[in-house]
Amino acid sequence: MIKILVVDDSAFMRKVVTDLITDFPDMEVVGTARNGKYALQWLETNQTDMILMDVEMPVMNGIEALTKIKQAYAVPVIMLSSLSTKEITIEALALGAADFVEKPLNLMSINQEWVADFSEKIRSIYQKNRGTDYEHSSVINAFKQSAVSDKKLPTKIDALVIGASTGGPRALLKVIQHLPPRLQIPVFIVQHMPKGFTASFAQRLDAETRVTVKEVTDQMVIENCVYLCPGNYHMTIKNNLLQLNQQPKLHGTRPAVDYLFSSAASRYRQNLVAVLLTGMGRDGAAGMKDIKNYDGYTIAQDKESSVVFGMPRYAIEQKVVDEVLSLDKIAKKIRDIVR
Repeated sequence: MIKILVVDDSAFMRKVVTDLITDFPDMEVVGTARNGKYALQWLETNQTDMILMDVEMPVMNGIEALTKIKQAYAVPVIMLSSLSTKEITIEALALGAADFVEKPLNLMSINQEWVADFSEKIRSIYQKNRGTDYEHSSVINAFKQSAVSDKKLPTKIDALVIGASTGGPRALLKVIQHLPPRLQIPVFIVQHMPKGFTASFAQRLDAETRVTVKEVTDQMVIENCVYLCPGNYHMTIKNNLLQLNQQPKLHGTRPAVDYLFSSAASRYRQNLVAVLLTGMGRDGAAGMKDIKNYDGYTIAQDKESSVVFGMPRYAIEQKVVDEVLSLDKIAKKIRDIVR
């Protein structure tokens, strides 16, 4: 049973979240608090597996509480966010929040897609925190032993594509901080994130590095900088342009990594490197297969450094990964690739 502490200044929101969790047979709310101060007091005498916490609260807000919780406890924190608090939400991710959930616009009528994503996110982060996120498979063990396939990194690289989901924002911040002052190739990123949050995330990424980071607009001309796909759009590459579309969700998400990876494979062929970071689900593996078919090079984040190992694990199991690396080694490798 996953034990959860719900922290929100709105009594109505606390009840909505509590009622939702009560409907899941493997979860229970073991406590509630109306601000960060009361949450910290509760934690002094109680234990929980997960904290769902509002961003904006009186007395002690989510950022202050998160900072103190991360200093004293190993419990993962998922932020409850809205578009009005998107900048603070991005800050929370940088400070160590495991992820965030966008509050539904209509609390009286929450759609099942939101509920499914909400519950799966809790389960994935909980399982990772307990070290039970997957059973070892022979394929993954083989990669852990050899780490690298026979294929070598291309001597000529024209572009780099990165895909990420749960845990991705913090991982991408680390990667961005390692970038050199000038890029020799473009970098394209798809991060599973709701509409409205990606603009703030692009601004945060841009502030963390000396290179330019842009949230993509349709028909944007490709230059040697970092491009982030906006929420609620798929991003593809055609010739020297970035194109956005709102085709149906893929793997339950829009944007989807597969659309970027597959179009980049067709455009850059053997001169493309792809990196698949932490995230739940199966997005990215099909795109990596296309990259491999064009003789490009593929890298996946390892289990130990992933918040959720779902996406990298599935790609490894599909045998479309050339190299499995920790986040630290991925950041260093990307720095070497782009300069």
